Amino acid sequence: MPEERRSRLSPEDRRTQLMIVGVNFLADHPLDELSMDELARRAGVSRALLFHYFDSKQGMHRAVVTTARDSLLQATAPRADLAPRERIDDTLRRFASFVRDHRGTFLSLVRGPASGDPTVRALVDESREFNAEQLREAFSELGIPDSRAVRMALRGWVSFAEEVFVSLAADDLDDDSELVAFLVHTLDGAVAAACESSF
Repeated sequence: MPEERRSRLSPEDRRTQLMIVGVNFLADHPLDELSMDELARRAGVSRALLFHYFDSKQGMHRAVVTTARDSLLQATAPRADLAPRERIDDTLRRFASFVRDHRGTFLSLVRGPASGDPTVRALVDESREFNAEQLREAFSELGIPDSRAVRMALRGWVSFAEEVFVSLAADDLDDDSELVAFLVHTLDGAVAAACESSF
């Protein structure tokens, strides 16, 4: 009995455990295959316990996808202590590192089975908007005026960068410098083209 008490998780730790199991599931499976029964089985808990944390399958799905998305955003959050150019380079390097370390989940969110789910698409779109806004702020600090064209270019470039990361996700890159330089070059090109636009 004492052994069981020592191994019992706090509610917060238990929820974290469930989220980790759910996020790992996304690496190889579509979201709609993640049932309450499947999550309970993989986590080694009762189905009834899941309803203590999630009121429905849909609520569980949203929590899992939100956790996956937030882990990416936290790992790649721009560093406020860096100058705009350094901030962009640093963020892209950490993005490449995240994709390398969490390849399956990243692919699932932006391209794989889970990406076809409306809940996943909505949450991933939120992260794209967030990333585009962070870039807009950096370019604003560099003297680039805000415009609809600039916002469209940045939003489109974020999707382009995701595609680059998806294409290279299977590669083991020892040095991300060339990749980061390529992405920065295309980013500058997109912003320059937007600045020449009349809308």
